[in-house]
Amino acid sequence: MKTEERSDSSRPAEEPAAPAGRAGHRPDLVAAGVGALLVAVACGVGWAWQRSNGELQAQWPPLLASWNPHVGPGTPAALTVAAAVVAYGPALADRLPWRRLLLTAWATALAWIFSLALIEGWYRGIARRLTTKHEYLRVIDRFDDIPAALRGFTDHIVVGPPGNWPAHVAGHPPGATLTFVWLDRIGLGGGAWAGVFCIVLGASGVAAVLIAVRALAGERLARRAAPFLALAPFAVWTGTSADGYFAGVAAWSIALLALAATRRSLLAACASGLLFGWTCYLSYGLPLIVLPLATVLLITRTTRPVLPFLTAALTVPLAFTLTGFAWWEAYPLLVERYYQGAGGVRPYAYWVWGNLAAATLAVGLATAAGLRRTLAATPSAALGALHPRRPAPTAEAALTLLVLAALLALLAADLSGMSKAETERIWQPFYFWLLPATALLPVRGRRGWLGAQAGVALLVNHLVWTGW
Repeated sequence: MKTEERSDSSRPAEEPAAPAGRAGHRPDLVAAGVGALLVAVACGVGWAWQRSNGELQAQWPPLLASWNPHVGPGTPAALTVAAAVVAYGPALADRLPWRRLLLTAWATALAWIFSLALIEGWYRGIARRLTTKHEYLRVIDRFDDIPAALRGFTDHIVVGPPGNWPAHVAGHPPGATLTFVWLDRIGLGGGAWAGVFCIVLGASGVAAVLIAVRALAGERLARRAAPFLALAPFAVWTGTSADGYFAGVAAWSIALLALAATRRSLLAACASGLLFGWTCYLSYGLPLIVLPLATVLLITRTTRPVLPFLTAALTVPLAFTLTGFAWWEAYPLLVERYYQGAGGVRPYAYWVWGNLAAATLAVGLATAAGLRRTLAATPSAALGALHPRRPAPTAEAALTLLVLAALLALLAADLSGMSKAETERIWQPFYFWLLPATALLPVRGRRGWLGAQAGVALLVNHLVWTGW
């Protein structure tokens, strides 16, 4: 599938670095300061709350982490990658040929994730992560007969009956576990292969987001976002957690729909639908990705891909249902299991806003500044998109709508009460689509903002033990 030959004439003639009336640096710094203040308050309140009664079920709220200043084998590499991206990333993003930029961004994200993970060492940072008592690899031998395991999957979600699933297996549809079962079947069993698989697929989401932004908002904005995507702070949790893999799959579903809508590609629409269907069977919360997907159609003002997309997407639930697993029967049991564990103890009154502090650490202060610009542009972008007689959205408006859709999906997950803590890891599929907001920041300050992004990730990874 081609991803390069989009003529300059199909993009807006001008894509200003900073929209008129909002070009000053001071409001961006204020937004970043508000983000930092939110984190500080969440840390202070969370520490006092947890110390008083232990209800938060997290040693270093708002993160699921414990205080543990340390360095490790990955420290020199992480510092080198960060310094290289800050120094050379913006210039390379501006001048590399498009396909080479995609590969470079993916490779840089891989290097960044691996180096951060290796701060804990190969075994503790990668090979062991998916083999702990809560993880998927603990149940591989129970899937020798896959159809039988799927038929009985819901019987083991709730705590009580013998043989209930570990927390992460019970907390997700079986597509997540089946991924690691299939890896084991082809000879890639064990925690090391599982960790590398999640990191490679998670890093590929960088390329997917760039492809989608280019298709919807033009190449210039995609290039501006590239260094920020490659140096994302949430890379700390991509290496290694299965949520990085989930994020990569969801990102490619959105990217392929963007290509289907802008190039009238039947193949891309079907591939997008298949990946969305699979995404819904990786995590119960990821049907919310339908918001960015619908926004792609709103931006492009077409419904042409809808039929092939839906046809392909429905094949996944059909296959699972015929095999014996019903998503709609499993979800209420998952809710029951959630409240049997830490979810039933953790107070909504803290986590409904503490989650947003964790998200601020995961996306970085540059993204907080970019989101300020996104929200400022939202009224005009939304009005233009919803007005049938208005021309197609400008590049900035298109990017604003895409970022806003991800933000709304994240807020819906937050308000649901089913994401109390651990959102620095769980919300990675949404974080990918918030980072492009950094493309709205002025060109002149990009290196400073990149340094701030890298600093957040390096501090978190060196000061606390994240457990993921």
